[in-house]
Amino acid sequence: MVNVQDIYNSKKGSVDEVLSVIETGDMIVIAGSANEPFTLLSNIHKLRDKGVTNLRFLSCLGDGKYEYLENDDYKDFAFVDSFFYGSTLRDAFKRERCSFIPSNLHDCARRKGATGQPNVYLGSATPMDKHGYVRTSLSNLYDKYYMETVDKIILEINPNLPVVEGDTEIHISQVSRIVEVNTPIPEMPILEISEVERAIGENIASLINDGDTIQLGIGGIPTAVAYALSDKKDLGIHTEMIHNGILYLIEKGVVNNSKKTLHKGKTVGGFAFGSRELYDFLDRNPSILMLRGDYVNDPYVIAQNDNMVSINTALQVDLTGQVASETIGTMQYSGSGGQSDTAYGAIHAKNGRSIIALKSTTKKGTISTINACLALGSAVTLSRNVVDYIVTEYGIAPMRGCSIKERAESLINIAHPKFREQLREEAKKLNIR
Repeated sequence: MVNVQDIYNSKKGSVDEVLSVIETGDMIVIAGSANEPFTLLSNIHKLRDKGVTNLRFLSCLGDGKYEYLENDDYKDFAFVDSFFYGSTLRDAFKRERCSFIPSNLHDCARRKGATGQPNVYLGSATPMDKHGYVRTSLSNLYDKYYMETVDKIILEINPNLPVVEGDTEIHISQVSRIVEVNTPIPEMPILEISEVERAIGENIASLINDGDTIQLGIGGIPTAVAYALSDKKDLGIHTEMIHNGILYLIEKGVVNNSKKTLHKGKTVGGFAFGSRELYDFLDRNPSILMLRGDYVNDPYVIAQNDNMVSINTALQVDLTGQVASETIGTMQYSGSGGQSDTAYGAIHAKNGRSIIALKSTTKKGTISTINACLALGSAVTLSRNVVDYIVTEYGIAPMRGCSIKERAESLINIAHPKFREQLREEAKKLNIR
């Protein structure tokens, strides 16, 4: 019988030894969010002293701060392509250290292959079990997909990661090199909810029925939605991100997944990010299924959930219902993520709904987020054809089946009162009717 501990020991090395398998010209895909390999990435810049250069990184939702990215002396050493920007990459973009890949989450990895496939996977995993398996834990957005296609898999083995059930396991024999670390897992603080967010949450809650299955993003508004759903019953979860708002609903007994038509009894997600309390809840919890992003976010799969409700947020919308959620004008702020995936899936589900939420103003109330036209250069994240409701703190604007004239009137009615007359004048001038 093969001794898995012997295999494990043969793969184990120091940080420098493990990184030594990376070569000039490698394309390295990095595990995202809380699964980032922080120790390896904090040391990878040292490879330049050994003659390694021209590395290409592929990331999604990673936001760690590393020497190779923050120090422009390493411009020739590494460049990052990303499916989704956080604050670190927004800063790196300004310094010409990274570029954005437009994509939908469910097929981002497959479509990226058209311009070159990564040959190295760099991530974190749980300690090995007695059968020789480690688990990707908190992220499966594209992790298992790339683990099956790359030439080299390099992992940090971190005991602080929870063992999360689902399609997360990989056998140690498939791993190229490992390094043992004891790195704290990043946490997301519990968000304070503003009165505006609370009002939006309550408006959205009025659109949710007992027994619905929901997808809920992250941020102040989704957290407010979770709190506003506390009196609902028998909700289900099929979402790309499991966070503390979802934990709140599970602990309240609101979510039990008993009415789901797909994966009944299971909370389904593609990655998780939140507090230590959330990570402890996920650990070895048989009610959780962490599945691949190309499955969880496949609109065809999502549509198999009857009563599916997609709840997403936006930066701005126009009076016809077009949704911009990832750019501020021409500046890339975040990414499409799974917004289009979940909206398309929801509108094709039996009794499904696609909801977009946003505050009526930004910049301390000086700018309306509802405008006659989107700001010049804005990317349309979500087509106006797949939005059923747009919600602000001032109410709900129905979109499904509505004409442009009806949409514009409804959206003006939920805009901030001080901008409504201006919007009416602009709509008339631009012949939006």
